[in-house]
Amino acid sequence: MTDSGGKKQLLHLVFGGELENLEGTQFRDLKDLDIVGIFPDYATALTAWKAKAQQTVDNAHMRYFIVHMHRLLDPQDTTGSK
Repeated sequence: MTDSGGKKQLLHLVFGGELENLEGTQFRDLKDLDIVGIFPDYATALTAWKAKAQQTVDNAHMRYFIVHMHRLLDPQDTTGSK
């Protein structure tokens, strides 16, 4: 799983939504989830996450997450430990 430059892809998904309460990760409405995108590495995903988190800073229940998709696709892979 490499990109066109020969570098290994470490796919990350950024998504978010409004939580039921501040202590959990249960979303109010799954139909309203914001799928920001899939990114080729953690640094790019983090930049997208920060931008979305900043846009929604006034809503305390809105949370964005980074999912390490490369770990789901290959659980034995320990590359990209973030």
